[in-house]
Amino acid sequence: MNADKPVYVSAEGLKKLESELEELRTAKRAEVAERIHNAMEFGDFSENSELEQAKNDQAFLEGRIQSLEQMLKKAVVIDQNGHHEHVEIGSSVLVESEGERTTYKIVGSAEAAPGEGRISNESPVGKALMGHRSGEVVKLSVPAGTIEMRIVEVS
Repeated sequence: MNADKPVYVSAEGLKKLESELEELRTAKRAEVAERIHNAMEFGDFSENSELEQAKNDQAFLEGRIQSLEQMLKKAVVIDQNGHHEHVEIGSSVLVESEGERTTYKIVGSAEAAPGEGRISNESPVGKALMGHRSGEVVKLSVPAGTIEMRIVEVS
């Protein structure tokens, strides 16, 4: 994660990140600590797979907590209520490509969920759409060639 780069999130996304951080700091930390304590009671640490797994889980948990803390420090809440003249973070974009229409919601990377139509402003499609207006044709280079997308509507 770039130290100077802002993390764009919606107000809802900010609440989700804060909620996840609180859950990890409280319930999950206590759960992992209890697992480590129980595993240590087995004695022989050299062949204690439960202890090893609990320690690995603890390391992962602490890494996630640290990552969330950094994201929240750099969080910039995006305005999703205004009328968008051009594609920007917070825009919904209806595009047409090869006869098919698709709607994308442009979000920051912390909230991206391509399967749900939420794409990051840093993704190839998001980057290609940023700054363009309704009616414009955007070209996107992919390994298989070039894809043309016509922006039908920006809201």
